[in-house]
Amino acid sequence: MAPNPIIMQAVEQLGYRVTVGDVATQAGLNLNLAQQGLLALATDAGGHLQVAESGDMVYLFPKNFRAILRNKFLRLRLQEWWNKVWKVLFYLIRISFGIILLLSIALIFISIIIIITATNQSSSNNRGHSHSNGGSLFLPYFWIGPDWFWFFDPNYGNRQYRQRRNREPNEMNFFEAIFSFLFGDGNPNANLEERRWQEIANVIRNYKGAVVAEQIAPYLDNIGQGYAKEYEDYMLPVLTRFNGQPAVSPEGEIVYHFPELQTLAQRRYAQAVPPYLQELPWRFSTASSGQIMAAAGLGALNFVGALVLGNLLANGTAAAKLGGLVAFVHSIYWLLLGYGIAFLGVPLVRYFWIQWKNSKIAVSNQQRQEQARQLSQADHNLQHKIAYARQFAAETVIRDEDLAYTTETDLIDQEAARSNQIEAEWRRRLDQ
Repeated sequence: MAPNPIIMQAVEQLGYRVTVGDVATQAGLNLNLAQQGLLALATDAGGHLQVAESGDMVYLFPKNFRAILRNKFLRLRLQEWWNKVWKVLFYLIRISFGIILLLSIALIFISIIIIITATNQSSSNNRGHSHSNGGSLFLPYFWIGPDWFWFFDPNYGNRQYRQRRNREPNEMNFFEAIFSFLFGDGNPNANLEERRWQEIANVIRNYKGAVVAEQIAPYLDNIGQGYAKEYEDYMLPVLTRFNGQPAVSPEGEIVYHFPELQTLAQRRYAQAVPPYLQELPWRFSTASSGQIMAAAGLGALNFVGALVLGNLLANGTAAAKLGGLVAFVHSIYWLLLGYGIAFLGVPLVRYFWIQWKNSKIAVSNQQRQEQARQLSQADHNLQHKIAYARQFAAETVIRDEDLAYTTETDLIDQEAARSNQIEAEWRRRLDQ
């Protein structure tokens, strides 16, 4: 079983000495998955098991366990290599759309200039002369001038304004901004489920492993109405994920406690948790307004140029007479036109989709916020229910002096070191 990178990261963040509950809380993982992953990681990375007198287990890992795994697993080395290669490939993919746009504009307007210049000549010799020189004579300055690489400048489109306002430079260069204009910058809620379970686990931990459903509801969706909400069916996934146990009060109210989240490898302060799970709204683009306007302007220029060129190439005469570049552009004209349409159409469709998506996100956030408001304004019954849940609250920190066994040292050495403790335990049992 290959080590789980999420568990590896959690172990590092927790200081290399963890319990199953620690890792499940930190990573928002299912307890069974966390336990299996820790066992596999301890086996492969030379970790140690520490067993307390209570029977609880702590996993201790060397701080260089990633190096140990890297030397042991070819797959991990290849994955790290591929991650580096993919960063370069993805960057090239991102800037390729801007490069294609500029090439499309260049091909379209060079062809237009060649056709118009050739049309205005009085003889075929002059037309041939014009055809040989027209491509470079009338090119706009910035396409061949010394500022070509300004498109790669992260400060593109806002440089002079920032110099006046003394603002921080934009992180995107122009080609990256083109990609952002077309496709956006990814799902802002890609890790929503991970955040959800991390926040739920931290809420449980903050209440020392004993909660009521109303304390968890602000982090869940689709809690239902009527009987489903009254009987707290929405708590079932939480119980399954963290091995929770329900308990019923004398008044018939249900509370939940999670024994495995009550065991810690070291004492930790309560974690700051937002009052409810908040989804982030989608953004059209993180590029600057200047970059977005420039991208849209170039897209419009490309589209209009394609329409003008299509009119000049309509009967095929120009391509047949002039040949060369014009004939090549004529052969790929529909690709150029299609790219021009898609360049403007994709962002337009995406804009309306984002408006629809954000309206749904706003509704979900409002529902969870309402659950948090009801909790903050708890009535007498809910306060009584929370007070009953506190009876199950507990926190066990496994210290070195609580250990009964560890795989770090030989069992005989451990017994010799703990001889006084063992002797006292035998006397206590004999007295009993």
